[in-house]
Amino acid sequence: MTDGVLIGIDAGTSVIKSVAFTVAGEQIAAAAIPNRYQTLPDGGAEQDMARTWTGAAATLKELSGKVPNLRDRLIAISVTGQGDGMWLIDKAGEPVAPAWLWLDARSAAIAGDFAASPHHRAHYQRTGTGVNACQMSMQLVWMTRNRPDLLARATTAFHCKDWLYFKLTGVRATDPSEGNFTFGQYRTRSYAPDVLDVLGASGARPLLPEMVDGTREAGQLTPEAAALTGLKAGTPVTLGYVDVLCTGLGGGLYDPKGETGCTIAGSTGMHMKIAPSAADVRLNGELSGYTMCFPAPGMYAQIQSNMASTLNIDWLLDVGRDVLASQGVERSRGDLLEGLDGRIMEAEPARAIYHPYISQAGERGPVMEPAARAMFTGLELGIGFAGLMRAVFEGLCFASRDCYSAMGDIPREVRITGGAARSRALRLMLASVLKAPVRSVQREEAGAAGAAMIAAVQQKLYPGMDACAARWVDPLLGAVTAPDAALAARYDGAFGIYKEIRETMRPVWRAMVASRAS
Repeated sequence: MTDGVLIGIDAGTSVIKSVAFTVAGEQIAAAAIPNRYQTLPDGGAEQDMARTWTGAAATLKELSGKVPNLRDRLIAISVTGQGDGMWLIDKAGEPVAPAWLWLDARSAAIAGDFAASPHHRAHYQRTGTGVNACQMSMQLVWMTRNRPDLLARATTAFHCKDWLYFKLTGVRATDPSEGNFTFGQYRTRSYAPDVLDVLGASGARPLLPEMVDGTREAGQLTPEAAALTGLKAGTPVTLGYVDVLCTGLGGGLYDPKGETGCTIAGSTGMHMKIAPSAADVRLNGELSGYTMCFPAPGMYAQIQSNMASTLNIDWLLDVGRDVLASQGVERSRGDLLEGLDGRIMEAEPARAIYHPYISQAGERGPVMEPAARAMFTGLELGIGFAGLMRAVFEGLCFASRDCYSAMGDIPREVRITGGAARSRALRLMLASVLKAPVRSVQREEAGAAGAAMIAAVQQKLYPGMDACAARWVDPLLGAVTAPDAALAARYDGAFGIYKEIRETMRPVWRAMVASRAS
C-alpha cells in the first residue's frame, strides 16, 4: 500500500502522543494530550488508568481528523510507553487501583534491603538487571506485605503499554523487554517465576501475563476501541517494546555488530549499546544497569541510566532566572540558553568538576547510590555562569563515559537524541570525553517511530529490522562531530578525578542524608 500509514503510540508519564508515519518512515501528523500523576506523602506516585486510556484514544481520534482517509489507509498501530511501574486489573478488565509509576518510592527500603542481601547477585546474573524501587517486582513485594487485599482482587499485572494494548485489543500480554528484565532469564528470553519466590511474593506469580513479541505477532482493534477512536475494527495492533528501547530504535541504536551506542539526553540520561547475542552481554561488579531483549532476533540492549541529565541544566538555568526575577527581570530558560553555547565553549575546560546527581533519588548508573548528590569541585574566583554551565555539560559527558565503561568498550560511534542533543557544545564535549564520533538524529518523535518500526517489520513491509532501520533512521543521521584531540587529553585526566571524587564522597553523602533525616 503506497499511501499506507503506520501509527506509533508513545504514552509517557506527562504526555501521551500518537504519531502517523508513511511506510517509508516520514512523519506526517501527530496528536498529543497531557497526562497527570499524583504524588503521595508516603512516596507514592500514581496515575489514573482510565484517564490514560481515554487520553490515548483521544489522540488516535485526533489523528483521524489530521490524516485524510486514515481509517482506510491505516496498516497497523503499535504502542509503547513509560517503563516499570505496576498497572493492576481484575477479572473483568477493570483497574484494581491507580497505576503505580516508575517514580513511586514506596518500595525503596525493600529494594535497598534486597540489593544488600546475598540473593541480589544471583538475581542480577539471571535477569541482567539490578533492582530498584521503580520495578514491578519490588512493588509487588510491597503490596504483598502491605495491601494483600488489592492483590487478591487482581488477575493481571501490566505495565503502561500493556494496559493500552489490552484496551485496544482485549489481549492480556506484556513484551519480552519488560517481562525479562524484571522477572525473566535474559539468556532464554523467558520468565523465571522463581524470581518472585526469592523476593517473597510467590502469590503474585499468576498475575504475570503472556509475553508477546510485537515484531512477530499482532492483535486486532476491538469494535469497542474502534468506535472510540474512529478507526476500523480488525486493524492490526502490535505491542511494542518499552519506551526506552523504542526511542533507541528510532534514534539509531540498531547495529548488528554491536559497535554503535545511543544516548538519550532527556530529563534522565539513558546510555545504550547492543549486545548481538546473550554471550555478548557484559554484566558489571556494581550489579547495576538493565539488560533488555531488543526487537531483533537474538539481540539485547544493555542500558545504564542516570537519574538526572538535562534536569541538571534546567536547575542551573532556574538559579539564573531566580536571581533575575529578584531584580524584576523575567526570563525563560530559552532566553538564557540563547547564545550560551558559544559562551560555554569560551570557558576553560575542566576547570571545575561537576557530578550531575541533582535528583533526590540519588544515582543508579553505573553505581547504585541513593544518597548521591550533585556537587561542584574546584570552584574559584573567576568562574562565571558560563563556566558553571560548562562544568555541568562536562559532568553529563563524564556520567555518560562512566555508564558506557560499565558495559564494556566505548562504542565506536554514539548517536544522541533528546533535548540536549541540539547543543553543538555538548556534542563536541561528549565526543571528546568518549573519544568517539557523535551524531545527532533528526527524528522528532523517536519513541513513536521505534514503535511504528516494530509494526512495519511485523506487517512484513520490510524483510527485517536492518532494512527498516536503513530506511527509517539512516537518512536522518546528522553530521559527525569528531573528538577534539586536545580536549580528549584534558578530559582523560579529569574523568579519573571525577571517579575518585565520587568514591571518596559516598560515605559523606550517606552521612548528609542521615543527618537530614534525623
